[in-house]
Amino acid sequence: MNNLDFIYQRQSVRKFKDQEVPIEDIKKIIQAATYAPSGKNIQNWHFVVIKDKEKIEEVAKIVERKNAELANLIQDEAMKKSFTKFLRFGTFFRNAPVIILVYTEDSYQPTGLNILKAIGASTDEVHTLLRPNPAIQSIGAAMENLALAATNIGYGTCWMTSQNYAAKEITDFVGFKKEGYFLAATIPLGIPDGEIKSPPRIPVEKVMTII
Repeated sequence: MNNLDFIYQRQSVRKFKDQEVPIEDIKKIIQAATYAPSGKNIQNWHFVVIKDKEKIEEVAKIVERKNAELANLIQDEAMKKSFTKFLRFGTFFRNAPVIILVYTEDSYQPTGLNILKAIGASTDEVHTLLRPNPAIQSIGAAMENLALAATNIGYGTCWMTSQNYAAKEITDFVGFKKEGYFLAATIPLGIPDGEIKSPPRIPVEKVMTII
């Protein structure tokens, strides 16, 4: 067996069996997430786990209500249709036994930022340094660890951000309060139900440059 199989077996899962996920497994998965690298070891993550089916359903309804609210403000009919058409892709987590709300904060200051500001560097130079956003890279690494750990012990996940336009309403509902933190993604977790299909990958030769 290829020792990298756990990476290639990870899929974006959108259908889950109605089967409980033991809290011990959830803790293992989130612990794996916390072992991700982070800029200057800031560990800028917090995971809110929802196992209550009624609360998961309410989160989905919050997204639906926010979608309708925003759609009602759109004058362009084509834009409105496009926005509402994909709502189901932002709420399918309602059939998962667990959802994980992934929070982060992005106050991390990249190395050299204070120097650029002190010497009066241009806005473009400062923007170029800030653009890679190490804080967001760190939370991305944690979420990938989470997804891979879940796959390795038999679960499926999906990295979801399309419902983030309802982030404030979701956060208010769950009552999460941590200074500077905001909702980065929602990850449903459960045992996959049915066949899983993934889009083809771009060949490595097209995304790799050797110098």
